Amino acid sequence: MDSELKRRAKVHSALGDPIRLAVAEALMMSDRTPVSLSAQLGVPSNLMAHHTGILVDAGVVRRSPSEADRRRMYLQLTDTGRRALQPAAVTAHKVVFVCTHNSARSQFAEALWRDRSDVPAESGGTHPADRVNPLARRAARRRGLSLRGAVPKPLRSGPSEALLVTVCDSADEELANTPHLHWSIPDPVGRPESAFLEALDAITDRVDHISPTVTSEES
Repeated sequence: MDSELKRRAKVHSALGDPIRLAVAEALMMSDRTPVSLSAQLGVPSNLMAHHTGILVDAGVVRRSPSEADRRRMYLQLTDTGRRALQPAAVTAHKVVFVCTHNSARSQFAEALWRDRSDVPAESGGTHPADRVNPLARRAARRRGLSLRGAVPKPLRSGPSEALLVTVCDSADEELANTPHLHWSIPDPVGRPESAFLEALDAITDRVDHISPTVTSEES
C-alpha cells in the first residue's frame, strides 16, 4: 500500500475520535496548554495525555515548550493538522498582534496581515524596544515584505471587538487574564538572520491559514 495513503489514513483515524477532533479544532486558531484544554473540554489530564499522544504520533499536533517557562508546554497544530481542518469564521473589528518588544515577530504579523486581509491590524509590545531589530528588517526584505515606517510601540487597550493575538510566550503569560489567541513563535532576537526568516515563515503560515476566515463587522 502507498505510504502516503497510509499516512493520510493515520491522520483521519486520529481525528475520528470526538475528543481528539475537539482538541484539534481548539488548536486551529490558537496554541494551547494541555491544562487549559482539559479544563475547556472537561477531559481528565490522563485522558488528555492519551489523546494528545495519538495526535502527536499521527503528525497532527506537536508539543512546544514555552520560552518563558520551560515547565509549560504548548500544543500546536502541524501543517498536516491545519490542512486537515478548516478554521471557523471569526468577526473582529481589528486584529492586534503582541510580543514583548514589538521589534520583530509582532511587526511581521502586522505587516503580513495588512498585506493579506482587509480587516485592520496593528501591533504592540508589553515592553517595547527602542527600534525594530535590523535583522527583522533584513529578513522581511528577503521575503518581499515591507516594514517601512514600523516602530515599536506599547500595547494599547483596544475595543472589545478586537482579536488579540500574542506571538511570544512571555506576552501570552503576561496577558493570561485577557482573552486572546496565542501563536508560540520562537524568539529570533540574539540569533542569526536565519532565525528571523524561520519566525517570519512560521507567522506567514499562520496568517495565510487564518486570515481568510476573519471578517470585520462591516463585511
